[in-house]
Amino acid sequence: MLDACAEILDEDGYDGLTTTRIAQRADVAIGSVYQFFPDKRAVAQALALRNLDQFGERVSRRLAEGDFEHWSDTVGAIIEIFVDMHRTVPGFRVLRFGDVADVHLLDSDADNNSVVADRLRRMIVERFGVADTPDLARALAISVEAGDAVLKMAFRRDPDGDPEIVAEAERLIHAYLADHISDR
Repeated sequence: MLDACAEILDEDGYDGLTTTRIAQRADVAIGSVYQFFPDKRAVAQALALRNLDQFGERVSRRLAEGDFEHWSDTVGAIIEIFVDMHRTVPGFRVLRFGDVADVHLLDSDADNNSVVADRLRRMIVERFGVADTPDLARALAISVEAGDAVLKMAFRRDPDGDPEIVAEAERLIHAYLADHISDR
């Protein structure tokens, strides 16, 4: 059902998504959809959570494989993963982490970008032993917001993401983090 949801999102966007279409595309009875999901928002939420988990797994794997001099050098790798998912993961271009449906889709107590920033913070703290401070949390929250805005611009200008704007997003975030966070 989540794969069917992703396909419909790619074809017709969130407004074209209905539980009936999901059931038809997944070749299941509508009752089967409602057995797991009360409405299209719930299906989108499950897909957004799957996207977040997939993003987290890819980032974790890249951090483990990479030979980064400093934790802020991971910015390019993280942006590369996001851009690749935007290009290749069905439904991601439209839904991403759920903001098209609801800015609180991933967590009712935090906006979607805050959830992403928190996930990245935990990975960085664990992998690099960086002090888990309010400064780090704030810097990553700002970086995710800025990156989200600039990358949206890159994909508005070019369906595959304008490479010059993607590069500027990386430069912007890397410079900000390098300037605002030290390894205390």
